[in-house]
Amino acid sequence: MPFSVMPTPRRGSGHPPPAAISAIGLRKSYGDKTVLDGIDLRIPAGSVFALLGPNGAGKTTAVKILSTLVTADGGQAQVAGHDVAASPDGVRAAIGVTGQFSAVDGLITGEENMLLMADLHHLPKHERRRVAAELLERFDLVEAAKKPAAGYSGGMKRRLDIAMTLVGSPRIIFLDEPTTGLDPRSRHTMWQIIRELVSDGVTVFLTTQYLEEADELADRIAVLHDGQIAAEGTAEELKRIVPGGHVRLRFTDPDTYRSAVSALGEVTRDDEALALQIAGDGSQRALRSLLDRLDAAGVEADELTVHTPDLDDVFFALTGSTKVPAQSKVPAQSEESAR
Repeated sequence: MPFSVMPTPRRGSGHPPPAAISAIGLRKSYGDKTVLDGIDLRIPAGSVFALLGPNGAGKTTAVKILSTLVTADGGQAQVAGHDVAASPDGVRAAIGVTGQFSAVDGLITGEENMLLMADLHHLPKHERRRVAAELLERFDLVEAAKKPAAGYSGGMKRRLDIAMTLVGSPRIIFLDEPTTGLDPRSRHTMWQIIRELVSDGVTVFLTTQYLEEADELADRIAVLHDGQIAAEGTAEELKRIVPGGHVRLRFTDPDTYRSAVSALGEVTRDDEALALQIAGDGSQRALRSLLDRLDAAGVEADELTVHTPDLDDVFFALTGSTKVPAQSKVPAQSEESAR
């Protein structure tokens, strides 16, 4: 059974917040390959939900089903109160989608991209330029608005992408790996944009391979593996379900190191580095007990570090992966500037 903790009800309310997105038993196969094998989701309105998983886990397929771009083979889903199968037009009217690859037309200017999107949303003529101008200013693209988008940096194209997504004032936004290929500065700029959207009441469904990104942004995280939700909860809840917490002691004096080994008993030794690793949950009580044992033996470590499980550990434990996903490493692949 996957690990899951139900969302905490809002203060002053006996009921959890309404779901912006919900799904029960979603299934999808391509040929003989099962991509989604009966996943359940419940995403409260006005929150950030992150779907983690290795390449090919089905993250993009889930986004495509929920945004009505692909039909599920089984199960049910509602987005913004509309059934994705029975009322796809209602879903499309309520959402915005930014995919892994930029939808920006590089042959026209940023402003023209915005106006084209306004036309697609059938905004009144007097509204189109106003909405375009407001969003270009909000995303710091005014100076580049009259220039062909082909000359934009990766960060600028991503900001324009999201600005175009917001033309129709969606209350739910799907961001499918929105920071792939961006340098760290551009990625942090995108994080701030996402936080601002949520502060305005927008619900964000985020897929990502950057574990740090999910940790920074998401109210709740689900790990998708072999077509199923392997675990779901807040970042802190997920970190508590895997072992791996430990304290590392390092010594500069070999005699003191040997005394610590004798005093502590069951430890993992690194004789070359004169370092010891002691399993523990990182709590104050466990740390105090360790220090008391060292004091009793008259031993003082030169360096003490505490490691508690992080989302990397969760990812490895749940997916059986032996290495960090390619996109989770920092620095990123591209060194384009945020400007």
